[in-house]
Amino acid sequence: MSTMPPVGSTKQAADAWEDGANEADFKPLTHEEALRWRSGQPVLSVWRLVGVQLLVGLAVAALTWLFTQSVSLASSVLYGAASVVLPTVLMAWGMTSSALSRRAAGHVISMFMGFVLWEGVKILLSVAMLWSAPRIVPDLNWLALLAGLVVVLKVYWFGFWIQTRR
Repeated sequence: MSTMPPVGSTKQAADAWEDGANEADFKPLTHEEALRWRSGQPVLSVWRLVGVQLLVGLAVAALTWLFTQSVSLASSVLYGAASVVLPTVLMAWGMTSSALSRRAAGHVISMFMGFVLWEGVKILLSVAMLWSAPRIVPDLNWLALLAGLVVVLKVYWFGFWIQTRR
């Protein structure tokens, strides 16, 4: 174990402070090794995640109606789920299928800026949907809306967990 030289010392601790001194030798992968490594990695699909969010939102709304027999509660849950799913669909389309995403392909900074742009659009659309909820949903129940929103938001973690388990 090397120590730091005393203050004012001119002695160099070159062996301890050299870049990469304590790292193992780096060996780049061959093309075949890289292909083999990629084939073992899970494929994460944003569209599959959006589909799971949609199904969970519909299921929670159906279960709410089944247990309460209240259309206003079920529609509030469904609108809460929709205020997550619809902006996510728009963002997924913008990041994967829009003309902007095709032009930015391969350019890391452009892809990052595209992500920031579409995330901003997603947040604004979600806020606009929540702001307009009292005018769209008759007999709105804010607690049911919040429950639908939170359950569908939690699908992100569940969906990624399911996809990485394959």
